Amino acid sequence: MAKEKEAKSTSAHDDFLALLNKNDLKVPQKGETVKGIVISASKSEVKLDINGVLIGVVRGPELYEEIAEYADLESGDEVEATVIEEENENGEMELSFRYAGHAKAWDNLRKAFKDKETAKVKVIAANKGGLLVNFGQISGFLPVSQLAPDNYPRVTGGDKGKILEQLKNFIGQELEVKVVNLDENEKEDKIIFSEKDVWSEQQKDTILKYKVGTEVDGKITAVTDFGVFINFGDNLEGLIHISELAWQRIENPANLYNVGDSIKAKVISIDGSKIFLSSKKLLKDPWEDVEKKYKKGQIVKGTLLKVNPFGLFVKLDEDIHGLAHISQIGLAPNQKINEAYKVGDLLDFMVVSIEPKDHRLGLAIKKDDLASPLQKKSDQPEPASKPDKKPDSVKQPAKKDEKEPLNKKILQPDKAEVKKTKTYPAAPASATKQAGKSKKAESLKVKKKKTDSTKKK
Repeated sequence: MAKEKEAKSTSAHDDFLALLNKNDLKVPQKGETVKGIVISASKSEVKLDINGVLIGVVRGPELYEEIAEYADLESGDEVEATVIEEENENGEMELSFRYAGHAKAWDNLRKAFKDKETAKVKVIAANKGGLLVNFGQISGFLPVSQLAPDNYPRVTGGDKGKILEQLKNFIGQELEVKVVNLDENEKEDKIIFSEKDVWSEQQKDTILKYKVGTEVDGKITAVTDFGVFINFGDNLEGLIHISELAWQRIENPANLYNVGDSIKAKVISIDGSKIFLSSKKLLKDPWEDVEKKYKKGQIVKGTLLKVNPFGLFVKLDEDIHGLAHISQIGLAPNQKINEAYKVGDLLDFMVVSIEPKDHRLGLAIKKDDLASPLQKKSDQPEPASKPDKKPDSVKQPAKKDEKEPLNKKILQPDKAEVKKTKTYPAAPASATKQAGKSKKAESLKVKKKKTDSTKKK
């Protein structure tokens, strides 16, 4: 019996080799990619028929569902797999979709980049700069600037923390993108995707309906520190820059506009999918009549709107604002502009230049007031004070033919000297008498000199 079984087994093996030779088939080796027809598919394993000769199986971690080709397999589907073991414990060829899928994903990515085709990526994480995405198991990056207008996080003031919170909402979602950069490097692959390019292509025909000068009605979708975004037409979006919102200077658009406000604007530029609008172009330009209101050399009152390192922004009326350059406001050397002037100050200015075409009006602080912010203390009258007495050591020169009395210092000592004189112990009585005699003798000498002087005259 044993000999009969061995003979049958040998016969079957010989028949298998004969079949391989007859069909010129080569047994796949480890690492090679093969094509097979799905026999059965479940969440745990997929079995393949390899050329009607071999049975291959894909199990566990080797299943690859990151791309559609391997996600929903059914019987009869043809797929590629990589040989990771020529024969397992069940006599089947062990296969992997993971290796084959990764290689195929790279081929698809290169093709999408070359032919500018649309691809799908899955968002796996977010940071302040954008979204981390996967194409299959290939990692890439989708910057904030490359998001479609509908997904762009518009946060007043550009708070990065709030932007990140909005970006995190995309984690787990799939987005349609285009590959804008594919840098295959040995150390690190740099792959950049763009959702905005897909949106632009979809809106291309719609954008062609609009020309420079077209007027639109829209609603504000976002307010930023550099302007407002509005939605109009067939889901198009445009930007009204802060300089195009009004003819006068606007410090912060959020003070005047809110999300949801209706607004009219005119198309002033179209750059690919970017549409730039202006609302002030629909209003009369107040600078056309500025020379009727103001003349060069005219003295006008103005309110300080902003103090900048280079000068003062001044509101003359609701429509006309001017600039007083730092060289025209009379600052003292080393004096800081924000110390001399404050927002809200009402001052007199002189109009020094008017340029209606450029919407410029130059101002200078009125000459009479030029020193006022600099010399506030010196302009106030100083309180009267007694003249300082000169020290005795500095004598006024005597007039010609006029002699200074010799007894002045003795008879009328200066008060300062009296204060400076040190106090000594009382002199003995004998010393006091002697001093009295000396004083009397000196007084007689002075009187004698005066008499002699009178006689000479």
